[in-house]
Amino acid sequence: MKLIMAVVQDKDSNRLSDALVENEFRATKLASTGGFLKAGNTTFMIGTEDANVQKVLEIIKENCKSREQLVAPISPMGGNADSYVPYPVEVQVGGATVFVLPVEEFEKY
Repeated sequence: MKLIMAVVQDKDSNRLSDALVENEFRATKLASTGGFLKAGNTTFMIGTEDANVQKVLEIIKENCKSREQLVAPISPMGGNADSYVPYPVEVQVGGATVFVLPVEEFEKY
């Protein structure tokens, strides 16, 4: 048995959740926050048999696409902000970060 932890952008959360339910995979959704952009994410915890791991990974890949987004850079701290011009910067966001972990024991009560 495996535990798949997938961190996805909030914009992809509902689509992924619907796809998992449609394919009869159960998941627990947790609200999380990304460290780089301080933006909202959703972390999915999906327990499944080893034989189903590839199918779950395909569902995640199909439903969590990366995209370009404009973000305002953070102003400098402690320095002279007079010459600081906050031009938006284009960064790639979205997609999914996925961890597949072995599970020694699983109990459901």
